[in-house]
Amino acid sequence: MFESLQNRLQSAFKTLAGKAKLTEGNMRDALKLVETALLEADVSYDVVRDFIDKVSEKALGEKVLLALNPTQQVVAIVQDELTNLLGPVDPSLHLKKDLNIFMLCGLQGSGKTTTCGKLAKMLQDNNIKPYLAAADLQRPAAIEQLHVIGRQLGVPVYSELGATDPVKVCQDAVRKAKEEGAQVLILDTAGRLAIDAELMAQLQQIEKRVQPHQVMFVVDAMTGQDAVNSAKAFNEALELNGVIMTKLDGDTRGGALLSVKHVTGVPIKFIGVGEHLDALQPFRPEGMVGRILGMGDMLGLIDEVRKAVDVNQQAELEKKLAAGDFTLDDFKVQLKQVLQPGLMTRMMSMLPGMGDLSKMLANTDAEGEMGRKVAIIDSMTAKEKKTPKIIDQSRRNRIARGAGVQVQDVNQLVKEYDLMAPIMKSMAGKGMGGRMQAIQDLQKNLMSDPSGKMAKPKGDTGKRLSPKERMELKKKREKELRKKKREQRGQ
Repeated sequence: MFESLQNRLQSAFKTLAGKAKLTEGNMRDALKLVETALLEADVSYDVVRDFIDKVSEKALGEKVLLALNPTQQVVAIVQDELTNLLGPVDPSLHLKKDLNIFMLCGLQGSGKTTTCGKLAKMLQDNNIKPYLAAADLQRPAAIEQLHVIGRQLGVPVYSELGATDPVKVCQDAVRKAKEEGAQVLILDTAGRLAIDAELMAQLQQIEKRVQPHQVMFVVDAMTGQDAVNSAKAFNEALELNGVIMTKLDGDTRGGALLSVKHVTGVPIKFIGVGEHLDALQPFRPEGMVGRILGMGDMLGLIDEVRKAVDVNQQAELEKKLAAGDFTLDDFKVQLKQVLQPGLMTRMMSMLPGMGDLSKMLANTDAEGEMGRKVAIIDSMTAKEKKTPKIIDQSRRNRIARGAGVQVQDVNQLVKEYDLMAPIMKSMAGKGMGGRMQAIQDLQKNLMSDPSGKMAKPKGDTGKRLSPKERMELKKKREKELRKKKREQRGQ
């Protein structure tokens, strides 16, 4: 996400780090690089000028120029101003006691119908009863698509066969949703390939007759400044409550995200970060800025973990971990929770310095991989699951045959368990700080070997190495590292 922008901004900050003395001259040179990075990311020119003026005013002050670590001061100023540019944002839905009506609008191809389903899934996860209405009569496929999504989620969908009046469909949907006791009705309205008078008149009629509590504009982040212009036009016609920006998991430059609030005055409330129905996140400016600057988004990561984890299973696991017990059955439960489609990629994107690994994971078959790993564990005996150390070569051959996989797949799973077990045990009974440290330890292991064949954490051997042994071990590691680099260059 925003990899090109992130790299350019970090290059700008590095020019300051190499200076023996910070002056107005080299500070302006660095800020010029920041300005270029934003313009090349397709951020609106007016937005860039206003942003650079604000950063320059603070960065060129005496307090920064004379600071002990001025580079960090400049990064902090850029971070604060980017956060101000994107916020403040209130992603809460402000639901009333009775039926709440959400009207989603946008151009054709923005992902509007899928976003209706994602919003319904988010409401379900918060124990709120949603209801969907298919009011996009311009595109019959959209009606069927919404019904498919409704069946996947178990959410009712209102539509009228052969209907030609979208205003009437929306009014009838309101009555039906009230009868069904729904808390939120989501209207999927028609889109166009481009803005036209007929589309706007139709949406204005729906707004006037139905009086939705919130009007959300769904926009594709990949369309750059066109996204900002269309958001501005829709806001002038409908007075939007918020923007839902889709396809942020794609190779976007970031221009639309960084421009839309400043140009339209309408905040981004939610972001789509994947194709699956659980890939909608409340927009948090500070978390997004952390990702743009390569600092990560730990609060966002915690939210993703919380959504993925079964509370009852986790409570049971905590008891076992506290007793120093973590079996392959427990490992299987964790795999099922974490290896959900798209989840690992989203989590990795929130950790600093994990961009390359995140892209690599995006190209893997998470569901197929999870199926293979679960099959391997299910092919083990109860004793093998409880005591993995007894799994010798003959047992591995038998397990591989039973699971229908290669022996190396069994070897890899056992290695992954050996990596995870001590980390899970170390997290038992610890607060958030201890858990974050465990996650950072895992991150270091992942970054040390992007191939995914992670090194097992070093435990206490009870013996301290001598200086000579440490030197020999260091030489061995350096030799292995040089060999790996040569292999990578040769590929």
